[in-house]
Amino acid sequence: MIQAIPTPVAAAFAAFPAAVRERLLQVRAMIFRVAAETEGVGPISETLKWGEPAYLTAASRSGSTIRLGWPKAHPDHAALFVNCNTSLVGDFRAMFDGELAFSGNRAVLLPLDGPLPEVPLAQCIAMALTYKKARKTKR
Repeated sequence: MIQAIPTPVAAAFAAFPAAVRERLLQVRAMIFRVAAETEGVGPISETLKWGEPAYLTAASRSGSTIRLGWPKAHPDHAALFVNCNTSLVGDFRAMFDGELAFSGNRAVLLPLDGPLPEVPLAQCIAMALTYKKARKTKR
């Protein structure tokens, strides 16, 4: 279930240009949907990190933080950011190179126009939301 946007997060979304805001709100809805469908994730906490909307698995502690933003180096894209100290973007790149675009070891780039690449993006979100849990089971 998608929850109401907390006031500070709503203000951060409002600060984005309309096309960026629309794309990021689509990704936000996907984060909540994937979290609800993914076993062991639990409720998502929505807050701000570095002034940008961020999503945490605070209750289950199963995943890595997901942050949404507008990368200065790629103004025609919105971005889903993950912690650069994880292997997540490398894993995403190995699975979805050619289907998704990336920036360094921290971002999935999402074009502002055209359809959202829902299937690969949902898989990336699920992987981020279960990153810590998956690492524990690999040990």
